[in-house]
Amino acid sequence: MKIHVPWRIRKAAEILFAPIRRESVTSSLQCPVCDSDDASFLPLPAYYEDMKDRYGYIHSIYLSETMNRRRYSCMRCGATDRERLYALYFREFVSRGGVLSDILDIAPAQPLAAFLKRLGATGYRSADMTMPGVDDSGVDIQNMSEYEDGQFRIFICSHVLEHVKDDMAAMRELHRVLASGGWGICMVPINLGLADVYENPEIVDEAGRWKHFGQNDHVRLYSKAGFVSRLQAAGFRVEQLGISHFGEKAFARHALHPRSVLYVAHKH
Repeated sequence: MKIHVPWRIRKAAEILFAPIRRESVTSSLQCPVCDSDDASFLPLPAYYEDMKDRYGYIHSIYLSETMNRRRYSCMRCGATDRERLYALYFREFVSRGGVLSDILDIAPAQPLAAFLKRLGATGYRSADMTMPGVDDSGVDIQNMSEYEDGQFRIFICSHVLEHVKDDMAAMRELHRVLASGGWGICMVPINLGLADVYENPEIVDEAGRWKHFGQNDHVRLYSKAGFVSRLQAAGFRVEQLGISHFGEKAFARHALHPRSVLYVAHKH
């Protein structure tokens, strides 16, 4: 006797017992910083959103340009999503025949610094005002008198400018110490809901900075247009590289949010 099986049940059975397709095997996540396959990523620590909630953060947390809140840091090496984006660009640069030499890394992230050395970087120097263990300590990005004009071919300035009083002075210093034809990765927190850079020097208390800028040690929150225009005013040509450049597959494989954008500042 032929038994009639409803269509929905047949379809569910086909999906449930279907053989594993090759795409599902090759779609495992990878960290391009430590080269771990089948990588796992931790979410952004709840502390940040808890503090924003406590102090009534006035901007949307869902309009951050480069931020994967759910898959933020690699469980193996600790690299954040933005550092994974940088690693993709460095790999691309080397694959095109570029040479990683004479690099200035402001407020370095250790996973990325180790990655650059494995990639063959030479002449690498790390610098910070207060961070222990850097090559050059006590360096004020707003006045880097320690360095000569055009001393570096590449710089990394990642999530530093939102901390300093005079970000334009810092950008001009980055331009000064960069050699002609050099470039740098320059990144800041950007909220896509803003038309202009949002800052107020009178907001100095912890509660006020959490409320207005999203962190107690931030002094401004950038808009996309405002950030680009300030870099251009400092003399840079700004290149913006997002998902259309790196590809949807790369963004998915390395757990990068589709809104992620890499800013590369070039010196003529």
